[in-house]
Amino acid sequence: MAAKPPADDPVQDAPDVAAPQHSAAGLPAVGHTVRMAQKQMGVRRTALTLLKVNQKDGFDCPGCAWPEPEHRHKAEFCENGAKAVAEEATLRRVTADFFAGHPVSDLARRSGYWLGQQGRLTQPMYLAEGADHYVPVPWERAFDIVAQELHALTSPDEAVFYTSGRTSNEAAFLFQLFARRLGTNNLPDCSNMCHESSGSALTETIGVGKGSVLLEDLYRADLIIVAGQNPGTNHPRMLAALEKAKQRGARIVTVNPLPEAGMERFKNPQNARGLAGNGTALTDLFLQIRLGGDQALFRALNHLIVEAGAVDRPFIDEHTHGYEDFAAAVRTTDWDEVRRATGLDRAEIDRLLAMVLDAKSVVVCWAMGLTQHKHAVPTIKEVVNFLLLRGNIGRPGAGVCPVRGHSNVQGDRTMGIFERPAPAFLDALEKEFGFAPPREHGLDVVRAIRALRDGTAKVFFAMGGNFVSASPDTAVTEAAMRNAALTVHVSTKLNRSHVITGSRALILPTLGRTEQDTQAAGEQFVTVEDSMGMVHASRGSLRPASPHLLSETAIVCRLARATFGEDTAVPWADLEADYDLVRERISRVVPGFDDFNTKVRHPGGFTLPHAPRDTRTFPTATGRANFTTSPVEYPAVPEGRLLLQTLRSHDQYNTTIYGLDDRYRGIKGGRRVVMVNPADADALGLPDGCHADLVGEWTDGTERRADGFRVVHYPTPRGCAAAYYPETNVLVPLDHTADTSNTPASKSVVVRLERTDPVHGS
Repeated sequence: MAAKPPADDPVQDAPDVAAPQHSAAGLPAVGHTVRMAQKQMGVRRTALTLLKVNQKDGFDCPGCAWPEPEHRHKAEFCENGAKAVAEEATLRRVTADFFAGHPVSDLARRSGYWLGQQGRLTQPMYLAEGADHYVPVPWERAFDIVAQELHALTSPDEAVFYTSGRTSNEAAFLFQLFARRLGTNNLPDCSNMCHESSGSALTETIGVGKGSVLLEDLYRADLIIVAGQNPGTNHPRMLAALEKAKQRGARIVTVNPLPEAGMERFKNPQNARGLAGNGTALTDLFLQIRLGGDQALFRALNHLIVEAGAVDRPFIDEHTHGYEDFAAAVRTTDWDEVRRATGLDRAEIDRLLAMVLDAKSVVVCWAMGLTQHKHAVPTIKEVVNFLLLRGNIGRPGAGVCPVRGHSNVQGDRTMGIFERPAPAFLDALEKEFGFAPPREHGLDVVRAIRALRDGTAKVFFAMGGNFVSASPDTAVTEAAMRNAALTVHVSTKLNRSHVITGSRALILPTLGRTEQDTQAAGEQFVTVEDSMGMVHASRGSLRPASPHLLSETAIVCRLARATFGEDTAVPWADLEADYDLVRERISRVVPGFDDFNTKVRHPGGFTLPHAPRDTRTFPTATGRANFTTSPVEYPAVPEGRLLLQTLRSHDQYNTTIYGLDDRYRGIKGGRRVVMVNPADADALGLPDGCHADLVGEWTDGTERRADGFRVVHYPTPRGCAAAYYPETNVLVPLDHTADTSNTPASKSVVVRLERTDPVHGS
């Protein structure tokens, strides 16, 4: 039997703290998975549901975007994937009675953990202007409220349409179609806050804003560098791929500010060695880099490679542009600057160089540790320079591997969820549907918050996600949302974005990945694209949590009919009834999706084309892969201050909090903790276990404060600290963003720690 949701919010600033662990998964992960799943779903539902996760005839995990291998285990999921499924397939329900008993003012005081644990949303809910309780509303009335508000705008650009990475390809395509039919490109998405820096850098350098490797490339690599990433928590199934690569002879280098258990040793629960033995040691070389020092590290490596003459000259001459200028720039590398930026000794970098020169094929994987800095785009371009020097793009076992965090975030962008669409995409959309889509660029996440704050945007519509908790500068974001005339959220579970509202608000409950989707033409399936460009079907099998739920696709189509009436350009009713018709339209608009309906019905789906990988051609402005040269940057930290990175706990996926433990880091029963190097803590007078406020320092002079954090002495690099988001998003200034990509710089926040409990003897 499933457990009841918590009645009260737990205390989160007094956790038990033990030493960090040095291995991930194994029997403890199995036990934790079973307990968490049964708590939400009960025994029978747990077994029936988890055996369908990531199977060719099942549903795609609503967690991360890591791809599935061709030959799959019966249990093709990880601990955190099982938690994501359990949260969606839970037997807990949020009904109209719940909202009648909980005013919005009360819900706004609750933690995100408590809100999410209440269960699945079951019917559309409406918050009228001046009201403090959501009340049930019929679907037709809900759509009319949105349509009337949109019609009242003086410009379509006063509306913002946000997309979460969970949204299917079909729903995402229709959502961008709706926005552009209305007349706006205001289509921010969660990519703006994570891998926008990757897309910006890769598009300029290799011509495609996606990774260039497939799973088989990881298995064939001689060397894999994992930089700014914690797979053991954020992409646990990646550990199995790294283990397989290791067994085939690959060496693995981890470049990260924190030592992470998953990259130290992996105890694969799919085999006896992982369950009962010591598992597999993954990392051959750990470089504990300072926050923001990655560009300097790769610049130093590139300097050494050029100086050694160890470049692939035929590849450079045939396939690249700008090498001579780049080589001249790297020869001026300042080793004192490298040391200051990275915190690494020359001997450590030389060890990495030796491994690089010994490898015929190299893959570099990365995630938010590279993308969420002011200089994120130059950093990733330096990674590309590193790979180009030795011809490590466009051949087996080599390439770029940005690891996406949400299950269809890459697919949503492919479908046109982008505030700066390519002219070719808009041309194809116009040809297919016969209307002229807007050409002026729209708003990304940061610019959308500014527009809501300033009153130039009035309607906010979110297709999934938890925008308020995911966004930076929490106080500014919440004030901006409250300034809207109408906020609308398509959701499966309750979250903080539902209780920080505009003058009016709607919650529109939708089907989850795990659930059956039946429309007028019969049972439907949707599709997703993983982090490596594989597109495959997803079919839910559970009965919907409520008879009042609509699919995301149906919600968009019905909203369109309420907004546009009889639309001669887009047959919204037909597209709602039969998703094959949506895929037919996609096949004529989006490159690589020709014969979509046939190819996606092949078990396992199909791989999208990728010119650099497939043919070593580079669709850039120069027609070649571009070497680029940028000044080396790294964060400056004043004396007595620390550089903070925000990160996830192990009981967390993005803004969804499954529990209050961070097992691998030794933290149990609380999330308001700040991890500080013991030497820094001693210098600042912060003993382990004391409490402090985190106070952000930024050029605008505004005080941003996160109260009541338990100090944990932890092996962070000197001068660096770490704490969980979304609790610390309040410290990330809205205007502190990456150049070019405008991604919030959540991995380099200057803070001071103000002790709040009495100093002994004072």
